[in-house]
Amino acid sequence: MSDTDLRTQFIHAMSRAAATVSVVTTDGPGGRAGVTVSAMTSVSADGDTPTMLVCINRGASAAGPILTNGCFAVNVLEAHQQDVADTFAGRTDAPGGDRFADTAWDVLATGAPVLHGLAGFDCEVQSADLVGTHHVIIGAVRAVRVAEEGAPLIYGMRAYLRAEKA
Repeated sequence: MSDTDLRTQFIHAMSRAAATVSVVTTDGPGGRAGVTVSAMTSVSADGDTPTMLVCINRGASAAGPILTNGCFAVNVLEAHQQDVADTFAGRTDAPGGDRFADTAWDVLATGAPVLHGLAGFDCEVQSADLVGTHHVIIGAVRAVRVAEEGAPLIYGMRAYLRAEKA
């Protein structure tokens, strides 16, 4: 099997792995930036502080600012926030060129923008390694915001999906 075939099969198979949709944001000396991701997860709730992992393409406009600022927020989107996901993914144009313009944002501990969504994890960068085309970034959680109601925006099968309780 060629590398191209393996890559194609890998991408096709990964499309079957549904994941929550999040916007990873940052602000500080490196600038304000954000990007839509599905590659985020908890690493551990134990230790000195909980930790989270995000994977950011090295070519994403948010990669450099996250590394320079040393902080990021993982904003877990609600099912009705597809427009936010599309804007930060670059699928739709941002009003006036500012991706942050049409959405309410707060700041918790690190200065990274935190969205009014299903959940927000405000993190300080602990480590960052370039693996292939992506920075694998682990952050120490410094603050959390959670909504008690709502459903997560899910992405799988190359489309947005909605979670249903069984």
